[in-house]
Amino acid sequence: MINDSALLESKTLRDSVLDRTDVLDRVKALSLLPDGMHVTTAMVAAYFQVRVKAIRSLVIDHRAELESNGYHVLTGTELSAFKALSGIQSRTPSLALFSRRAVLNVAMLLRDSEVARQVRVYLLDMEYLARTQPVENPAPTDVVSLDDRIDQRITHVLGKTVVPMFNALIATAGEHRRELIALRDDIENVERKLCWHHRRIRSLEGEVPRDQVRASIKAMTWQAFEHHVAELLRRDGCTDVVVRQARTDRGIDITARTADGRTVAVQCKNRAGRWSVPSADMQKFAGAARAVGHMDVALFVATCNFSSEAQAIADLSGVVTVNRDELEEWSAGVRLKALR
Repeated sequence: MINDSALLESKTLRDSVLDRTDVLDRVKALSLLPDGMHVTTAMVAAYFQVRVKAIRSLVIDHRAELESNGYHVLTGTELSAFKALSGIQSRTPSLALFSRRAVLNVAMLLRDSEVARQVRVYLLDMEYLARTQPVENPAPTDVVSLDDRIDQRITHVLGKTVVPMFNALIATAGEHRRELIALRDDIENVERKLCWHHRRIRSLEGEVPRDQVRASIKAMTWQAFEHHVAELLRRDGCTDVVVRQARTDRGIDITARTADGRTVAVQCKNRAGRWSVPSADMQKFAGAARAVGHMDVALFVATCNFSSEAQAIADLSGVVTVNRDELEEWSAGVRLKALR
């Protein structure tokens, strides 16, 4: 077992476990700002039970690494927009924000904190278990056909064991990183083809999965729809998925982080009939996604289509639109390209 001090010395090792932000809450509850994604310097200091000065000193010594993991300082109009969106009351000319990933980064750099040490120990324990535990191989049930059992067991092994193993290797790889990424992509393609094969067999046997998906989505309340989208994000490998479930969300319904560390903001619109997303809604969401932490991926998911004006704004602002047909394909098992 690696000693926790190894994380203090090795950036490669730190990078390999940065996706495990759930460890923070397992060691101690981390309070977040109203946006559900960030904390201030004072909040980080309180979590690790150290002085604010210690966190600021750490930022000076490791600023580039922390910024690559979500630390940033808001000033000017950007700060004003964030205050308006999050409801924060502050008269300071600047505001330093840490994402959960950046807080975990602090835990792996902060020497004089018992809480930080506990986080490092927990991280390494989880990493050890992930690398040494046997592959799960559940016994199939009698009601499933032989082909289905094979497909499900293979996709389970690929998705739950082989791909995570490649992720760990890629995180610590040097000159072979590119080859490992290519191999992982090939494995994910095999997994997707098996899922497609399974759906095709069901269709030929008389089932109509697309119609079932459409009917299921149509019956959802707006709350259920947001949770449905959140589950799709988790299925596609996202972590830190938070459903905000508030009518005062200022344009962002769900926040998350992709498997490779990109931040995600999602707006959900559950509308029936011939209703289409108007340009005003798209402008509001695009502005919110830019103001709240410069989100890497902005997804606008709707059970309808987008007006031509709304689509034009999305294209200009970098928002990824998911219309009714794309949503049904995503719900039926097709992985969303923006999350790969």
